[in-house]
Amino acid sequence: MDLNLIRKLVKIVDTSGVTDLEIEENGLKVKIAKKIRSAKVAAPETVVQTEPAAAPQPETKTEAEQPPSEEKPEESENLHVIKSPIVGTFYRAPAPDADAYVQVGDMVSPGTVLCIVEAMKLMNEIESDVSGKIVKILVENGKPVEYNQPLFLIQPT
Repeated sequence: MDLNLIRKLVKIVDTSGVTDLEIEENGLKVKIAKKIRSAKVAAPETVVQTEPAAAPQPETKTEAEQPPSEEKPEESENLHVIKSPIVGTFYRAPAPDADAYVQVGDMVSPGTVLCIVEAMKLMNEIESDVSGKIVKILVENGKPVEYNQPLFLIQPT
């Protein structure tokens, strides 16, 4: 298998929503997988593993550089944290040309839609589970989010 082809496949996996890919060609099996790290590290890691059926190929690791968007929310006893129930992409509005569901300062009640987290082309509406005022939005629009990552800080009323 051509090393340039492997590099292209690593790049495709790294930039897409695919988490792992396995290819077998002429007795050589190549597996490319992203390792999802804990919330402390925002960058995914791509690892290429080959099984010894032909000449050994070097293991390639690629780290994508991202600004740290997963800040720790301010620890305050009176703020309620809304966390992502799934891994996906965070969207503040139902469509690119639409207004955001909520802004900082808005009052919300239980059941109010706060955002969408897209996972595998499914749009999952994230709703508030408390009444209160939006104090801070912790994620930028269009950025990936991890399971249990804080999204909003709400001051309950």
